[in-house]
Amino acid sequence: MHVEEFRASVTHEIPPEGLPAPLAALWWDAKGDWVQAHGLVDELESKEGMSVHAYLHRKEGATSNATYWYERAGRKFHRATLEDEWQALVEGLLG
Repeated sequence: MHVEEFRASVTHEIPPEGLPAPLAALWWDAKGDWVQAHGLVDELESKEGMSVHAYLHRKEGATSNATYWYERAGRKFHRATLEDEWQALVEGLLG
């Protein structure tokens, strides 16, 4: 799946089958469902899960919580805009 296909899939009611939790979380985030997105990564201990978790807290406006999760993910930076970060995360997860 390419980023364009992933982005287009957001028009559907449910995410495509087989998405790993971090990617499914970004799908729900794009649908505007922060709670559903956060629930998918809240307890993930993978670098990918923690990176998405950090992004979600940044989007929520919880800067200190986001910083904590960026550090747990081994990241000390984020993209300039939330949209750029979402795009980079999706691209990285789709590989």
